[in-house]
Amino acid sequence: MARSRYRGRMNSLLKHPVRAVAVAALLSLATISPAAAVSSSTYESQVISRTNHVRADHDRVKVKAQSCVDRWAEGQARWMAKHGNLQHRKGRLAKILKDCKLTGVSENIAYGYGSGNKTVNAWMKSSGHRHNILASKMRYVGVGAVKDSDGVWWVAQVFGTKK
Repeated sequence: MARSRYRGRMNSLLKHPVRAVAVAALLSLATISPAAAVSSSTYESQVISRTNHVRADHDRVKVKAQSCVDRWAEGQARWMAKHGNLQHRKGRLAKILKDCKLTGVSENIAYGYGSGNKTVNAWMKSSGHRHNILASKMRYVGVGAVKDSDGVWWVAQVFGTKK
């Protein structure tokens, strides 16, 4: 009985192409994952990948993910999301230099962008952020991306060098 009802519906859809298109559109929407489903690790990977793409376009070496600067970036993103405050915290860069045994460090922060690619594209439109991304001496990167209770992304990107 179920098969005959199904065949009847399919025949009806074939006779009415507008309905068939509407049903196909609804089915395709059901398989698309919403932006909210993006994980922190995917978002962070997008930031690193897009950053390296931009660096390559400007004849810079790729930066490598490094656990120490990543830990600091994760902490900054968590702090901003928890406090709802987009802010560089005083004294952090000096602590990162010491803790990670670096000779140079910089940080980009952002909130509200739906993907890592959009975040990097926005940073590239800002002279200070662009400078950090394209700094030729930087070799390491860490990225933290955290969603707050309203679903807003908070992002921190930390660069470092030992040269």
